[in-house]
Amino acid sequence: MAEPHPQHLPSYLDPANPGPWAIYLEQVDRVTPYLGPLARWVETLKRPKRILVVDVPVELDNGTIAHFEGYRVQHNTSRGPGKGGVRFHQNVTLSEVMALSAWMSVKSAAVNLPFGGAKGGIRIDPRQYSMGELERITRRYTSEIGDIIGPNKDIPAPDVNTNAQVMAWMMDTYSMNSGRTTTGVVTGKPVSLGGSLGRVAATGRGVYVVACEAARESGIEIKDARIAIQGFGNVGGTAAQLFHEAGAKVIAVYDHTGVVHNERGLNVPALQNYVHEHGGVAGAPDADTMTPKEFWSLETEILIPAALEGQITRDNADLIHTRILVEGANGPTTPEADDIISAKGTMIIPDVVANAGGVTVSYFEWVQDFSSFFWTEQEINHRLEAMMRSAYGSMSKVAREHSVSLRTAAFIVACSRILEARQVRGLYP
Repeated sequence: MAEPHPQHLPSYLDPANPGPWAIYLEQVDRVTPYLGPLARWVETLKRPKRILVVDVPVELDNGTIAHFEGYRVQHNTSRGPGKGGVRFHQNVTLSEVMALSAWMSVKSAAVNLPFGGAKGGIRIDPRQYSMGELERITRRYTSEIGDIIGPNKDIPAPDVNTNAQVMAWMMDTYSMNSGRTTTGVVTGKPVSLGGSLGRVAATGRGVYVVACEAARESGIEIKDARIAIQGFGNVGGTAAQLFHEAGAKVIAVYDHTGVVHNERGLNVPALQNYVHEHGGVAGAPDADTMTPKEFWSLETEILIPAALEGQITRDNADLIHTRILVEGANGPTTPEADDIISAKGTMIIPDVVANAGGVTVSYFEWVQDFSSFFWTEQEINHRLEAMMRSAYGSMSKVAREHSVSLRTAAFIVACSRILEARQVRGLYP
């Protein structure tokens, strides 16, 4: 991976270890030659609009005071308010949040949503704290970032280790501080507070839709196609269920507890019930166990990494034998691994399109909150599938026109839209 130019690394990042932000910068550099006259604005993409680092002091249940570091990064708002999740994780870093906010800018533009990109996080292991403590931490964090979020400024959503309950606390805190109920300040809320039907399954459904579009283009029949999935939560589990219903064979699932495999196809509904009871796939009946290395080595038609970023690297890319790789997670494939896998002829559907179902239904939720008129789940799924197909079609067309990868094509589409908005708006003052 090329070293990022020093001017693109803010002074608060370590030049020796720039982290995920360096991966994002390399992706922008790869797409720059295709931007034409808009390339004069490309530095816009390499500099977040706003970075907020906050202290989150909280009284714990035992009476002691603990301090946590929180972040909210708004990468770009040329096309609309910032949009992006909030994660609670002990390894959250500023570089990671910066990169995730930038990928949200690209993702929103790739699907042609009227949003920019943002992301937030608190460096905390939520498993070590009670529900009461997590509520107090969430509310204090929301108050600290309250000046820069809002339904027309920046709209948080769930991410790693956050959920509808956390969004309810954030919405209530913002509403209490502003003196009025403001449901549109976050998405991914409970349905009873203005959340949208279909939101939980949206990302996994989007993964399934674009995978089917890619399979159609590649002449692959979904029925009896072999599918391997890393991650079995909302994204991987939903995608697995939809593939199973379509007659595909989900032959392997890899989660934090281990890998299960059945060459004839796993019973996905039974596996979901098992995971609900036991907390993971390890030990599931009617399945063999295998190592992670064996999982990555499986011959499949479709492979879906739907866990965390950085799972496919130069160390395991050579093992992969699949026709289509669909990135259900954010940034699961490093640029080096991307090159290795693409050289084999594997089609890679990039995360900025593949997992955009979540932000798409978040957009639907935001629209419904503004109008106080709510759609049926069938309407939401229909609109979601139409937008995902359209995004895939635009990306695929640009890939053919420029003879580039789908990832580069997605960045061409998205970055052109962002920079065109920047250009026509001009600079103020």
